Amino acid sequence: MEFTDFEDVIKFAIAREEDAIEAYGSMSEKAKSPGLKDLLLELQEEEKNHKRLLKELTSQKIASLKPERALDLKISDYLVEEPAGPEMNFQDLLIFASKKEQRAVELYTRLKNSSDDPDLQKLFDFMAEQEKAHKFKLEVKYEEHVLEED
Repeated sequence: MEFTDFEDVIKFAIAREEDAIEAYGSMSEKAKSPGLKDLLLELQEEEKNHKRLLKELTSQKIASLKPERALDLKISDYLVEEPAGPEMNFQDLLIFASKKEQRAVELYTRLKNSSDDPDLQKLFDFMAEQEKAHKFKLEVKYEEHVLEED
């Protein structure tokens, strides 16, 4: 993947957010439990917010950003992901979504490391931190709702 400028990166990131919005929306329509449906709609809203944030970004804003470093509980790093489907339960969804966020972190980190442009590096770093924050929220939910029950 090669990006030539800031706008290319933003278009790419927005397209990824739109895919996630559509996927979570589609999954919510098929969810059988109200709790699962609520979580999917919450995840969809997070992706919509992320898309809005990306649309508002400019290269000038990125230059002045100091992204907050998100914690990584690494809970989902050791869990096995099941394919998404209408039969998934709350635990499966948390694992699925946190693995998706981890893949996004890894993608943006690779893109940052492969770029020579300091502005694009800062943008990729910002985007990776946004995805890490999503992963953290999901892992906290996993810890509260799944680990506490076991």
